[in-house]
Amino acid sequence: MSVPAALKRVSDSIWELPISYKPGMLVPARIFASEKLINAMDAGVFDQVSNVACLPGIQKYAFCMPDGHWGYGFPIGGVAAMDPNTGVISPGGIGFDINCGMRLALTNLTYDEVKPRLRELVDTLFARVPAGVGGHGFVRLSHDEFCKVTEQGSRWCLKHGYALPEDLEMTEEGGCFAGADASKISQKAVERGFNQIGTLGSGNHYLEIQVARPENVYDERLARAFGITIPNQVVIMFHCGSRGFGHQVATDYLQIFLSVMERKYGLHVNDRELACAPFRSREGQDYFAAMKCAVNMAFANRQVILHRIREVFSDIFGRSPADLGMDMVYDVAHNTAKLETHTVDGKKRELLVHRKGATRAFGPGMEGMPDRYRETGQPVIIGGSMETGSYLLAGMTGGSNTFFTTAHGSGRTMSRHQAKKMVKGQKLQRDMEERGIYVRTASWGGLAEEAGQAYKDIDDVAEATEHAGLSRRVVRLLPIGNVKG
Repeated sequence: MSVPAALKRVSDSIWELPISYKPGMLVPARIFASEKLINAMDAGVFDQVSNVACLPGIQKYAFCMPDGHWGYGFPIGGVAAMDPNTGVISPGGIGFDINCGMRLALTNLTYDEVKPRLRELVDTLFARVPAGVGGHGFVRLSHDEFCKVTEQGSRWCLKHGYALPEDLEMTEEGGCFAGADASKISQKAVERGFNQIGTLGSGNHYLEIQVARPENVYDERLARAFGITIPNQVVIMFHCGSRGFGHQVATDYLQIFLSVMERKYGLHVNDRELACAPFRSREGQDYFAAMKCAVNMAFANRQVILHRIREVFSDIFGRSPADLGMDMVYDVAHNTAKLETHTVDGKKRELLVHRKGATRAFGPGMEGMPDRYRETGQPVIIGGSMETGSYLLAGMTGGSNTFFTTAHGSGRTMSRHQAKKMVKGQKLQRDMEERGIYVRTASWGGLAEEAGQAYKDIDDVAEATEHAGLSRRVVRLLPIGNVKG
């Protein structure tokens, strides 16, 4: 795929579209990628990231991560930091699945111990963690109680026996974005979300049993600090978000922003999918508070899923979760906007950082992460396809160039529709099992959409993030069992 003639190579891993590339650009657009990845990016990435560079209040650059591909408004992998006093907030820079994120938990089991029980494990997880479109969780909540969840996040789970105190410590922002206000969410959003706590959903969401093989450890010191301490150790990774609740929050406020953006605030954007409002406006603040509700719902959702996973492993192996060493490594959020302090041109400033399909990646010594990771940098989880594996990485000091942000996954190379035309779900399941990966799915079509060939090479993406100084590879994790939406 051809890249724009205006795209200039800044370094081996940084590419730039100058302000002159498109009328209205306020800052350059920078894409972090190897030459192989940049040549494979769809044209929509260049168009969308340059549109982002036109948004009022944007600081330094509009960014796209190595896994970048076309999205709604921002490209997936898009990052933009706004001056909160002069800038805007845009749902298209956050996404519909607000706080879609990754969680990684340990066990002290080895592959040899798990292999004889793998089918039983996956089948039981499939039965106890609802997956697919719709799907109701086992936590029964009234609308009023659900609203408490949206304001308290993982803290609600702790109060009700679904979390350990250390789980909150190992979750970004302690599992709760402060300032969530349930009065800013619609009744329709509540209706869509109140019965979905503890559910995976569909699309690219999954629950995976993985193995950390010794030959796939890149940094033994960091691996041990993150809890990977024994050969062929089994871990559990899962990926999900705020389900229909977050989708409705985004939909509601997109409509509000479209109605006031030009008429009330005189804002013009190149793409209606970038509908926005001044961050300090009433509409901007209402959306910020509602978005935090969806963020907190997603944290609670992943926490309840972890509770279920611990129950399943405990039942099958006849040992307590503590005896099985089922501690969290970390929970990272994608699809958020956060007020953070960053250094810009030598001065510390508060900025509103939009991360759309991108992961916060704080480096060593930074505030805002657990004390045990202060010397290592924040754990980063980059999920690959269910056929190829995923990565555990660590934030680096070089991440200051992107407001300490890195990639979130391998990134699609083809549409879901195209993948379903090329791949048959039942055959894919058989092929994966022959390769030692046992998968259960709620939908054959959904399985086909997530075939490995529909994604970029996860090794290329992880290598590019390290070469760019955004996050350091620690260990590659190989799938052996998967529950797929």
